[in-house]
Amino acid sequence: MIHQDAPILGMLLACLALVFHTSRLPRFAGFYKYVPALLMAYFLPAILNSTGIIAAGEDSSLYYVASRYLLPASLIMFCLSIDIQGILNLGPKALIMFFAATFGIIVGGPAALWIVGQVRPDVFGGDAPDALWRGLSTIAGSWIGGGANQTALKEIAQAQDDQFSVMIIVDVFVANLWMPFLLIGAGISAVIDKRLKADASAVDALKEKVEAYQSSIARIPTFNDLMVLLGVIFAMVGLAHLAGGGISDAMAAWYDGALSANPESPARFLSSLKSPFFWLVFLSTLFGVALSFTPMRSYEGAGASKLASVFLYVLVATIGAKMDIGELFASWNQYWPVLVIGLLWMLVHVTVLLAVAKVIRAPFFFVAVGSQANVGGAASAPIVASAFSPALAPVGVLLAVLGYAVGTVGAVVCMEFMRYLSMAG
Repeated sequence: MIHQDAPILGMLLACLALVFHTSRLPRFAGFYKYVPALLMAYFLPAILNSTGIIAAGEDSSLYYVASRYLLPASLIMFCLSIDIQGILNLGPKALIMFFAATFGIIVGGPAALWIVGQVRPDVFGGDAPDALWRGLSTIAGSWIGGGANQTALKEIAQAQDDQFSVMIIVDVFVANLWMPFLLIGAGISAVIDKRLKADASAVDALKEKVEAYQSSIARIPTFNDLMVLLGVIFAMVGLAHLAGGGISDAMAAWYDGALSANPESPARFLSSLKSPFFWLVFLSTLFGVALSFTPMRSYEGAGASKLASVFLYVLVATIGAKMDIGELFASWNQYWPVLVIGLLWMLVHVTVLLAVAKVIRAPFFFVAVGSQANVGGAASAPIVASAFSPALAPVGVLLAVLGYAVGTVGAVVCMEFMRYLSMAG
């Protein structure tokens, strides 16, 4: 097993090189028609980690570097060519599907808990310190918002540490299990849209407009182009870290003060505001949108979005390298009730999404990005959006930021439903 980050990074980049080399070979055309390159970029590192060839878990800093440095840089570069009016022209369906995804998670947790409770009544547990609803509420926080919301729910629900570790395993496995289906769906979105009787014209119009703009200003990047682009982008990343850290510290002081004065203060629903990562994503997105109104917008022609895609694929590979399918199967006997709840929970989420999409005739793009903006957050929502087209990545970014904002409130509502079921069951 390889533990060092340098050789692991080399293997991950080799996987990406293999995927993109084979994706343009004629004999693999049929395979990549149904299996997106993005999915293989995720799946091959997962195989390496699950089979014990590499160890890219908690001891590795690759995911941290990719998510804290490459991700914000890619968010800024994707937003350089953002078309604000085009996104507004997408209409209300994008927001409807986002909140449908949130609603599916809020009702899915209690529904899954109740179903499994009919077979295993011990999963209810009343109001005991180790009652399952306490740990499950942290999954709700993660799937609606992100890591900051998940940590907040651990404190609000008073989940025990050993229980919390189990929930993280189930959270990561089920969320990562759902993401490949979204990537596959992106490859056959036209077929799915036909089944949903959806009108994807607004999405296609935005994609074509942005791609046409990118083509019209495309040029061979010079050394100076790349140096200016990277210099400005990473200066903005550094500024986002600096300002985000200061803002999160101020928010943490306000949050802790409000709760110490009144533990039932409404401030407890705003815990995501004290997360440095929340402010990093928010400020990076804001800086990218601001730069789109400056001459920096022309650097899209020098390959800004292509470089952003490279950074994003490195992030995808590091996410895949964290997945260990073998660990889950090894712990099956201990964790299976929680895992079944997680799978049923995701099934309810998907069912609600598809039902709402069918009713309002929303294209699959809104289904996929609305779901991943909740379940995956800023690290993976633009990944799913870019599977449809790199031009659409900013839509995933903006919805993911919204997910952080509503994550704690939605998760607390879900928690209260699960607590009621546990007390009544």
